[in-house]
Amino acid sequence: MSIIEKAIRNLDKNQDVGANSSNLSASQEEVVAAEPVSSAPQQPATSVVPEGVESEHGFINIPVSRLAALGMLSPSMPNSQIAEEYRGIKRPLLLNIDGKGATEVQHANLIMVASALPGEGKTFSAVNLALSIAMEQGKSVLFVDADVSKASAGALLGVPKDSVGLIDLLEDKTLGFRDVVLKTNIPNLRILPSGKLHQRATELLASDDMKSFMLELSQRYPDRIIVFDSPPLLLTTEARVLANFMGQIVFVVAAGKTSHEAVTDALQYIGNDTVVGMVLNRSNIKASARYGYGYGYGYGGRT
Repeated sequence: MSIIEKAIRNLDKNQDVGANSSNLSASQEEVVAAEPVSSAPQQPATSVVPEGVESEHGFINIPVSRLAALGMLSPSMPNSQIAEEYRGIKRPLLLNIDGKGATEVQHANLIMVASALPGEGKTFSAVNLALSIAMEQGKSVLFVDADVSKASAGALLGVPKDSVGLIDLLEDKTLGFRDVVLKTNIPNLRILPSGKLHQRATELLASDDMKSFMLELSQRYPDRIIVFDSPPLLLTTEARVLANFMGQIVFVVAAGKTSHEAVTDALQYIGNDTVVGMVLNRSNIKASARYGYGYGYGYGGRT
């Protein structure tokens, strides 16, 4: 039995537990960590430009205080519970990127955060993961809002609605990467917005231009990690297209909500050679009981 199969089986066993214990709103979700928290000394928090500083062209101020108020990770609070949880979640991802995992992973620095259906905490998890990795020394993060129909991650991070982004870059040959990427008040974090709504978004994402762009992102900057917030796998073809380009996928499952069938159906759209990590979200299970079933990690999208 594969590790993904075990994770799904354990998900079924704990559906009732998650349903009875979870009463949090989407903005207050807790994420079960991948592994026990290390006792090693923590690195200092990433410096942040003070909020309220006027934004320049191509620069935005991420509202870190508002994110913290929503229960999300904040660079100014490196020892919070959620910061510790994401240290565990990101660690196996970083090991694969550094070539220290169980096996070699192609394009390991391309990471997509996905879910089967809406409302499972995908965007919450994607933003927190990007912020957590940006706090690493010697790493930089490009966060891509690839949920092109909703752009909820961009709104959460303070990206203006009319910002050009990924879709514009694929459609307009006169635009370059520097024209669409946004610097932020978190020094190691850049954002690529989703761009304008487009009726041919799926075709643009499946194009040769997109493939070339993804390869360039993966290879040009070896210290850069690209985190994608994707649409739900079962609702849009865009997410299924994006999954084909990824080296690693973080698959978010909502405790007490996501069915076994939804998980297995969604995993069919992920290639067998892609590393998949499963995160159980919206869980109030105590730390002493949660490790070992909250996060499944392995290869292959089929069960």
